[in-house]
Amino acid sequence: MRILIVEDSPPLAQTLARGLTTEGHVCDCCATGDEALAWLQRFPYDLVVLDLMLPGLDGFGVLRVLRARNDAVRVLVLSARGQVADRVAALDAGADDYLVKPFALDELLARLRALQRRTGEQADPVLRHAGIELDPRTCIARCGEAGAALDLTPKEYALLELLLRERGRVLSRVQIFERLYDGASETSDKAVEVILSTLRAKLTQAGASADLIQTRRGFGYVIV
Repeated sequence: MRILIVEDSPPLAQTLARGLTTEGHVCDCCATGDEALAWLQRFPYDLVVLDLMLPGLDGFGVLRVLRARNDAVRVLVLSARGQVADRVAALDAGADDYLVKPFALDELLARLRALQRRTGEQADPVLRHAGIELDPRTCIARCGEAGAALDLTPKEYALLELLLRERGRVLSRVQIFERLYDGASETSDKAVEVILSTLRAKLTQAGASADLIQTRRGFGYVIV
């Protein structure tokens, strides 16, 4: 997932970003509500980790703006305000979950996984298509009749998951890049072509069709 961390404590924001990156997520960080809204208009985020007590526009204000413009991005509030009234107010303003500081990173990660599973309300989260099985719970992809696990890098896995989730939709190189890299990355979006090439080679070697991932010249890439 691509996650925006909105937290005005740099040490906590950095700790969260490290923990989430280790789990394979792509993270951006900002410290104010206004910055958060700007980031959310620029990039397609899957989830926001939002502090309530922010300088300027606070977390409640961010939630109200997001829901007023019908932005359905999932929001996990992370706040030192632990009163029932605060939790109710945040949930009523549009938050999807609420975790009180201090917290255990393992619980935060579990809550994020739970929010991720809500997409489509699938009973079985495993993605299956054309002999490929990808399990987001274990971050393992398998291919072929024997079901052998593919030896994928984190970026190759993330690209395969993205294309499977968006099956039938053509994604441009820029769109893919924005889902695989954070906003501070100095990597060129041409890196997508390299990742795509190695992913195709590994899939083909494992028995997948050579044209599983199709290139639409001038438009992008798609799994159909």
